[in-house]
Amino acid sequence: MNLPFEVWVGWRYFRKTKGHGGGPLSFFSLITTVGIALGMAVLITALSIFNGFEQEVARRMLEVVPHVEALSTSTRLAPAALDQAIRSAAPDTVVATAPLLIGDALAIRGDLMRGARVRGIDPDAEAKVTALGGQIARDAFQTLKQPGRNVVLGSALAEQLQVQVGDTVVLTALHGPVNPNQKTELRPYTVSGLFSANHHLFDSGYAFCSLATAKELFGDAGVAGVEIKVIDPSAARSVAERLAAADEVQQLPAPARFRDWTQTNRAWHDSLQLQKRMIALIVSLIIAVAAFNLVSTLVMSVEDKRADIAILRTIGASPASIMLIFMVNGAAAGVAGTFGGLALGLLVTSHITEIVAGIEALVSTTILRSDIYLIDHMPSDPQAGEIVAVALMSIVLSLLATLYPSWKASRLNPVEGLRHE
Repeated sequence: MNLPFEVWVGWRYFRKTKGHGGGPLSFFSLITTVGIALGMAVLITALSIFNGFEQEVARRMLEVVPHVEALSTSTRLAPAALDQAIRSAAPDTVVATAPLLIGDALAIRGDLMRGARVRGIDPDAEAKVTALGGQIARDAFQTLKQPGRNVVLGSALAEQLQVQVGDTVVLTALHGPVNPNQKTELRPYTVSGLFSANHHLFDSGYAFCSLATAKELFGDAGVAGVEIKVIDPSAARSVAERLAAADEVQQLPAPARFRDWTQTNRAWHDSLQLQKRMIALIVSLIIAVAAFNLVSTLVMSVEDKRADIAILRTIGASPASIMLIFMVNGAAAGVAGTFGGLALGLLVTSHITEIVAGIEALVSTTILRSDIYLIDHMPSDPQAGEIVAVALMSIVLSLLATLYPSWKASRLNPVEGLRHE
């Protein structure tokens, strides 16, 4: 292959030190390449873990919460009318709907008390909307159809209250600020079943009952609405906006409020997005430091090659050719580091679960506790778009870092370069 001599010389400088003692890479090139590779690997691993964490927690959330909730803002709006309007407004997007009545309550067992979000549901309709109502806890939810005041508790909530199936708990509705003069009704409810969504937030804070039981518990203080399952959960927000603006919904006797699952869990969603952006920014500085370390590396390389530069100039090489030689030298380090870091990062992310498990076994501790991080293993989801963006950023920074040292090399006076040779 007949390469331009600038490319050939620049590649040779990348591979060899002065003289014949160089190895596969010169010392300067090796340091720079390793720095860029490590920065790339860390950034890819961090982004992949955040993506995996977000995907795993979102998946578990969507097993419990519906894709979209439509909540009545007035008792004049009947849930049945709202349901009919939703089905008419988006028949091509809405897969299933289910009635809902929600409110906050205090669960009491002896001297133990815990707050809970109580959701009144239709067990048969719930099975069509959420995985929890379907294959995960269908048998438990079917017990809500039995006579009496029955309630299904999250497994962690039941453990905190020290109750099992068949025990009774006292539920009292919470209607805003506590009024010591207000008479509070304390009714016993039978724990007819337990559910486990493998999501501590829901397992420790949710309880389900029938619509009739929820109506009795909350009265007019409960918020009625409709749960909606859509074809694509990632497009739930656009579906919610479309339904809110639909003529069928606008013509209802009272307004309705639509929330997709990211808005229902806004605190978690927004905090995770902020953390991801901040981590990406901070870790990107590692690549920036490694790339601009290329400046000092090439400056030292230029000093090391002063005689070579002088000889090339005397045999006819132009300043532009000298500049291109050292740009190729620096770009080779940037490209090699980028692809090396890419390979290392993908290797780490593909085995991150085993790596974390090994670290936990080695230090005899638990890095991920499900009651804090919602999951008990390290997930990973490398996304091609982010990886390409990170790789391009690394290469561009490396090319920018070569400009000053290459320009300095092109300005070297041949006489000064040969003075001490």
